[in-house]
Amino acid sequence: MNEWLTIKEHIKTWVKEVGKEQLIRMEQPFQMKSKSSDIDLVTEVDEWSEQYLMDKIKSQYPHHAIMTEESGWHEGQAEYEWVIDPIDGTVNFAHRFPFFCISIGVKFQGETVIGVVYVPKIDEMYEAIKGSGATLNGKPITVSRTERLNQAVVATGFPYDRATDPNNNVNHFNAIITKVGGIRRTGSAAIDLCQVAAGRFDGYWELKLQEWDICAGLLIIEEANGKTFSYKQEKGYQVLVGNPAVFNELSGILNWE
Repeated sequence: MNEWLTIKEHIKTWVKEVGKEQLIRMEQPFQMKSKSSDIDLVTEVDEWSEQYLMDKIKSQYPHHAIMTEESGWHEGQAEYEWVIDPIDGTVNFAHRFPFFCISIGVKFQGETVIGVVYVPKIDEMYEAIKGSGATLNGKPITVSRTERLNQAVVATGFPYDRATDPNNNVNHFNAIITKVGGIRRTGSAAIDLCQVAAGRFDGYWELKLQEWDICAGLLIIEEANGKTFSYKQEKGYQVLVGNPAVFNELSGILNWE
């Protein structure tokens, strides 16, 4: 546990440094390109952020494995694996919309034990160590107590291939929109997960997410007494989270379990 705490403190320092630079670079001209589709963007700031974090990890923990969004898998010999999204919400960042974040999860022997999500523009630091609860800027957080779906505010998103693959979440959205108090879309899965953990959203679901999108956030929700479900499919994970009551109602509509 002491080792996990030390790792978490390193992560918090590094993401603060990266976030500060991201805010500077967001206001300057930067290059960007498309990945899997015209709306799946990566910027030079994503790449710089990822390299900065990797250099810090390799310097401090040279034997740890690393999985990143932009450069993929980096072999390691230790029992630790870092899962990094240097900018979750790249489209937001590219449009200078403030909802983007840095998400880092750390696994030990295959289980996520540390989660940190930092939102630079509003200076919010979400963090959790397995078995120790979740916090936002150092204060404990817990999921909401909303019990009825028609009073709940939930979040979702849509995959990058939504124009070409009918499995694009539109049918689920249509099934849920008339049954909830409201639906929000921030454009960042990691931020959505953290809003559930903080009790701001009551639930969240999405399709075709990648491990770097959800690794940290799922742990943070679990440590905030929320329920989580994730299942890996061919094109990524389908994910459902929420407070227990809203989770159960959404699960009944989605029929994922």
